[in-house]
Amino acid sequence: MNKVVIVQARYGSTRLPGKVLKKLGSQTVLHHVLNRCLAIDGIDRVCCAIPDSDENEIIVEEAACCDVNVSRGPESDVLNRYYLAAVENNADIIIRVTSDCPLIDPGVVSAVLNKYEQEGADFASNNEPKTWPHGLDCEVFSMGWLERANKQAVKQFDREHVAPYIRNHLEVKKINLPAPVTGLEKYRWTLDTMKDFLFMEALFEAHPEVESNWSYELLVDIMRTDSHISALERQTREN
Repeated sequence: MNKVVIVQARYGSTRLPGKVLKKLGSQTVLHHVLNRCLAIDGIDRVCCAIPDSDENEIIVEEAACCDVNVSRGPESDVLNRYYLAAVENNADIIIRVTSDCPLIDPGVVSAVLNKYEQEGADFASNNEPKTWPHGLDCEVFSMGWLERANKQAVKQFDREHVAPYIRNHLEVKKINLPAPVTGLEKYRWTLDTMKDFLFMEALFEAHPEVESNWSYELLVDIMRTDSHISALERQTREN
């Protein structure tokens, strides 16, 4: 079974333009995401799926620095872009991570992948219900179901978000990896707004160890002991 991590990324962003190439510590957001994905146990390769427009060619160089494959497809039809990336990389099992998760924990993703394989599921995630911090989200599904979704999904929402068609299909056997302790779901460790970026920028500056220690447990400890960083993180949850 060829297990491929596919990270969808684009340069344009309505709320935070160019966010994937913003610097956090010594590397860009995208570099952190791809580097952490490469550390997921049991995978065969990582692919960065980008829109097929000139604006996004700037991402190719950054992906090359991480020695990962790049695939191109429609910008608005993310499901089809994802499917094309899976075909190009001969994927049997797809692990989905998004480029706005620079704090993704390879260990958590590995655990979701292991659960998927051990329990013979069609779809595995760690956010149904939500018990992990937002920003550690991942999904695992088969090439067969991705192909079926690409052929049959007609709703715009399903085409824009890759997995809803699979997640919500009545025939799909779904499983979820719950967090080991309660209360983690309150944290927001994703990158979507300027508040998110200011929090992460301060986090990487004050705690450079997060560049090499990828465990979510380190982040939880920082949230509990660093009042300034914790306050910035809380602000990301405010409207």
